[in-house]
Amino acid sequence: MPYSLRHAGVSLCIKSGVDPTEVAASAGHSIAVLYRSYAKILKGGSEHANRLIEQGLVADQEG
Repeated sequence: MPYSLRHAGVSLCIKSGVDPTEVAASAGHSIAVLYRSYAKILKGGSEHANRLIEQGLVADQEG
């Protein structure tokens, strides 16, 4: 059970857009282990990443 909760917590952080380096550190993983273990979850983030980039570009133009 504890592993399932840990996995769910790491998965939630990744899906929420938390920096993978921060997620790995708080889970006690190296970034390589995080990418290897959670590759399926990380793959689905391209749309979210593109939205963040677009928001950053807009904010940069406004500021």
